[in-house]
Amino acid sequence: MSKKHYAMRNLNVALGGEIHLQNINIDLPQSGVVTIIGRTLAGKTTLLKVMAGLQGPQSGAFTQGETDLLKIPAWKRKVGMVYQQFVNYPHLDVRQNISFPLKRAKFSEADIARKLTYVTGLLGLEDYLDRRPAELSGGQQQRVALARSLVKETDLLLLDEPLVNLDYKLREQLREEFRRIFSQSADRLVVYATTDPAEAMILHGQVIIMHEGRVVQSGDYRDVYHFPANVIAAEVYNDPPMNLLSGEIEAGQIHLADGLKLEIPAHLKKLEAGTYVFGIRAMDIEVGGKSKATLALAEVNGSSTIYHLNLTGSSLVIEREGVHPLAVGTPVAFSLDTSRLYVFHALSGDALVFPARKSVSGQGDI
Repeated sequence: MSKKHYAMRNLNVALGGEIHLQNINIDLPQSGVVTIIGRTLAGKTTLLKVMAGLQGPQSGAFTQGETDLLKIPAWKRKVGMVYQQFVNYPHLDVRQNISFPLKRAKFSEADIARKLTYVTGLLGLEDYLDRRPAELSGGQQQRVALARSLVKETDLLLLDEPLVNLDYKLREQLREEFRRIFSQSADRLVVYATTDPAEAMILHGQVIIMHEGRVVQSGDYRDVYHFPANVIAAEVYNDPPMNLLSGEIEAGQIHLADGLKLEIPAHLKKLEAGTYVFGIRAMDIEVGGKSKATLALAEVNGSSTIYHLNLTGSSLVIEREGVHPLAVGTPVAFSLDTSRLYVFHALSGDALVFPARKSVSGQGDI
């Protein structure tokens, strides 16, 4: 790694008697993209605030190379941050809001005009330059806040779910554009917090999975997807979450809920008889087959349909390409691709066996 890479060591944050971050130990590159993914209240925002200097830890270290960043006040750090809840200057118009950090840094009028033209074109703000924030929609205000951080000269750009308030079409457009912009950012580290696995897959780079204030797993976005460390990583870094079913290996078969019996695939042959948690992604279950369950919900998600099936003591989620609505209560026949089964420890939840790696269409370059 570069001598200027970022590192967090034994970082702990507690507020009001509640632990927000616990024993955070991660290394971050000097530049590129790092995506922090986790459910709500996982600790993502608190971690970003520590990096920005807006929140001080009770203990631990945050360094860049030999520099202790915890000793540098927020206003002296070369950091830009975009919040989930947008923040703009209400008395300034859009042009002035975006240009503010450039004027403060004493850029020339020509450079300001060039940067302003680029970023407003990128975010579709050309027609709103003379408006004030109160005259904009919520999504437009978020785009202004994002534009202001993108034009700012920073070593570290922190984004806390920046697309959550935007409409679906604009989110899709900006995800792809972000990947291009951030990949060209050779002198800046972008740390992007989200609850959406698709954003991490599209942005590439390093992924950090957080849960209840802890780092569950960290690594290349493809490795984390194919080799989740435990059941939490498997659920969080999949959309829909990976199906997790308790079952037993007994008499040469896998026994799951509702009397579902499966032949043991080649990659699980060495497992001893006993109780495990079996994982399988929604895309690896086909509609049609000998097994049946009752439909609890069918939802259309973009160009695919998600079926939620009722099993005794659990549920099963199937993802089908195309739009295939069904009435609640409909019996659905299905079959599991056993070659795609993951196996986790029944008590600890740690991963034990992975299926062979394969490319997955529609999930980014993984």
